[in-house]
Amino acid sequence: MAFDSVRLVLLPVLLLSAAATPPPERVVAPDGRETLSINGVARTVLIDPAAPGLPIITEEFAHVAGLKPGWIDLSFGVGSEQIEAKTALGNLQSGTAKPYKRRVAYATPRYREGFDGVLGPASLEEPVIRFRLRDPQPGEHVTSLPMVGGGMMGDWKPRYALVEVAGEPMHTILDPHKPRTTTNAGGAVRLARSHGGQMSGAPQPLDIVFGISRPTRTMTLQTPLAIGPLTLNQLNVRTVDYGSTATIADADAPGDPDEVVVTGKGKRDPRSDWISIGADQLSRCSSIVFDKPAEQVRLSCL
Repeated sequence: MAFDSVRLVLLPVLLLSAAATPPPERVVAPDGRETLSINGVARTVLIDPAAPGLPIITEEFAHVAGLKPGWIDLSFGVGSEQIEAKTALGNLQSGTAKPYKRRVAYATPRYREGFDGVLGPASLEEPVIRFRLRDPQPGEHVTSLPMVGGGMMGDWKPRYALVEVAGEPMHTILDPHKPRTTTNAGGAVRLARSHGGQMSGAPQPLDIVFGISRPTRTMTLQTPLAIGPLTLNQLNVRTVDYGSTATIADADAPGDPDEVVVTGKGKRDPRSDWISIGADQLSRCSSIVFDKPAEQVRLSCL
């Protein structure tokens, strides 16, 4: 609770500073590779716009850095699978930022292959984080979306953009390191109802995090979903995660090929729905900016 108290005291100071001068900006290279030091021990990590706010490192990194497990243990759910993790406080330094103390989580499997850790926008001290995806091109437009994240235990969750689908906000993850745009089962049901979605193709495994794969199928939308300058007409669906896609019409099943959606009436929590925008869409963009003081995500895209 002391951490939350500190945030409540510091937040007005940050807002007043933002009104006087532009807030400091951290620029992240397209590959996201950076060096992170914890207690003076350096490793290569990924700065990832889709990652949680709580830094996640390997157990080996934590051991060499001399981290001692604290009183908070975590369990990361990836579909039906769980990854157990411990947490500890460490002195972090990355890029040119000054060292800062931060709680980190550590687990035996790597969050992303090839990296000893991952940090999301909320893991970094700078108020504005710019992810550079490629060089800007003539004709780009900037779209601003509301940003949410954090939680009762602090800035541990990813930073989400909010888009409206079927009259309700949907958490939107921006993940240029994943090749395809993806949604969970609950999000797919909502998209199918509002945009005429239909499933097709055999289930295919999709790598998520911690070396875990989940089954996905393709969903095609009769009415594309617009997110600023981006237009989504096809995406992957994690068919059995956070709901069921049984109510969505299936192009491969016997029946009327023009049938679009068969809706169910069961109760469900729309707050669990999410969509993850991958490189198939974000290749049109030169940058993603997470502006924490303004609570905005800004996309610069063709």
